[in-house]
Amino acid sequence: MRMQTPSPYDQTLGEHLRSQGISRRGFLKFCGLLASSMALAPAMIPKIAAALEQAKRPSVIWLSFQECTGCTESLTRSHSPSLAGLIFDAISLDYHHTLQAASGDAAEHAREEAMKEHYGKYVLVVDGSIPLDNPGYSTIAGISNLDMLKEAAAGAAAIIAVGTCAAYGGLPKADPNPTGAVSVSDIIKDKPIINVPGCPPIPVVITGVIAHFLTFGLPELDSLGRPKAFYGQSIHDRCYRRPFYERGLFAETFDDEGAKAGWCLYKLGCKGPVTYNACATTKWNDGTSFPIESGHGCIGCSEPNFWDFGGFYKAISIPTGASGQNAVYAAAAGIAAGVAIGAMNKKSKTEAASSHQTVTVEELNQESGS
Repeated sequence: MRMQTPSPYDQTLGEHLRSQGISRRGFLKFCGLLASSMALAPAMIPKIAAALEQAKRPSVIWLSFQECTGCTESLTRSHSPSLAGLIFDAISLDYHHTLQAASGDAAEHAREEAMKEHYGKYVLVVDGSIPLDNPGYSTIAGISNLDMLKEAAAGAAAIIAVGTCAAYGGLPKADPNPTGAVSVSDIIKDKPIINVPGCPPIPVVITGVIAHFLTFGLPELDSLGRPKAFYGQSIHDRCYRRPFYERGLFAETFDDEGAKAGWCLYKLGCKGPVTYNACATTKWNDGTSFPIESGHGCIGCSEPNFWDFGGFYKAISIPTGASGQNAVYAAAAGIAAGVAIGAMNKKSKTEAASSHQTVTVEELNQESGS
């Protein structure tokens, strides 16, 4: 009698990982990374492990619409030990335009079969905006992005909008929005949607959101549909250059002495005060750095309409649209406060200097590190 091979969907995640040769030690290390990335206490690691051990591997269908493939590129840049590798052992990625081996009719058949077999249970991941002005602007296998999204969303348990294009419209929606680009949430109203914005998002954030969904279900979201675990604080709040902002010390050009000393990049266009993301803590390239640490201001890519905020190298200005306007006004007030505090500190230092006390750049750097 011929033995029937169990379906991978019938396995729990723990069973599947063991079948792939992943040790208990490696699994717990992975759970520790998840706890850290989601800002959870170490005490949560055993709970994450227990939940993932019993979780079934869900089918994941990934659709790419008006996009540049940057979100997928970001995901594939995860480092060893690969968080993405482990999490994608935990799911069955049944359809992805860029990563799948199949093409043409075979690829679309795989998508249709996955949707049929796992109707109501699969996770739909979308990157890219959806054009509404003309269906022909972006099609897949002769199907418009709009029709494919509606069809796939109907049977999804939840939707993850990866990247600013899917979450808010992104670059395609920038003024004058020639394709009539919109976000996933502008179209789908009857399904839970998790927005994971960024141009592109941080790899750990993408995989961390999937892991959270597997472990605890839907994460707590902010008013823009973003997981608070990753988008709960502004980059400005966690930026290592913040002490210089408090002193009113700003770089005026990218090569002046202030820039070399690590002073605040607000005057050079940094949008950190109005941008919510995990860049300053999680960082990029396996935690190596992030744009501000590399000497470039934040461009605000995880916020709606960031392309219309004004020049990337101009101090925060009012966006052309209404979105984010209050945040920008609040940031402007905060900058004014920073300048005022800095002026007071400078005055104190001037008075100290009159008593033959000199404050050097090195001392300021030491103060900011303390």
